Amino acid sequence: MLFLNLHHHGFVVAEIFWGLWLFPLALLVYRSRFLPRFLGVWLAIAGFAWVILSLTGLLLPQYQDKVDTYSQPALFGEIALMLWLVIKGARPPALHATALSSAAV
Repeated sequence: MLFLNLHHHGFVVAEIFWGLWLFPLALLVYRSRFLPRFLGVWLAIAGFAWVILSLTGLLLPQYQDKVDTYSQPALFGEIALMLWLVIKGARPPALHATALSSAAV
C-alpha cells in the first residue's frame, strides 16, 4: 500500500506541472492570432484548474473528487485546442498585396 500511495502522490505532483506548462502555451495561443483568443483564455483557465486540482490532492485529499467534478469543464480546454487544430487548423494571417509583390522579387 505504501508504493500505491506513493504512486498516487507522484501523479498528484505531476499534475502541478501539467497545469504549469499550460500558462506559456495559453500566452502563445492568445498572442499568436493564428488561433482564436478564447482558446488561449480557456487554456489558462485549464492551467489554473490543474494546479488547483493537484494542490487539493496534496493538501485536502478528501475534497479532491469534488474539485475534480467542478473543474472538468475547464480541463476540456486542452481537448478544444486539439480539436480546433485537427478540424480547422491554424490560419496564418493573409499577406497584403504589397508584401506579396516584394516577396516575389
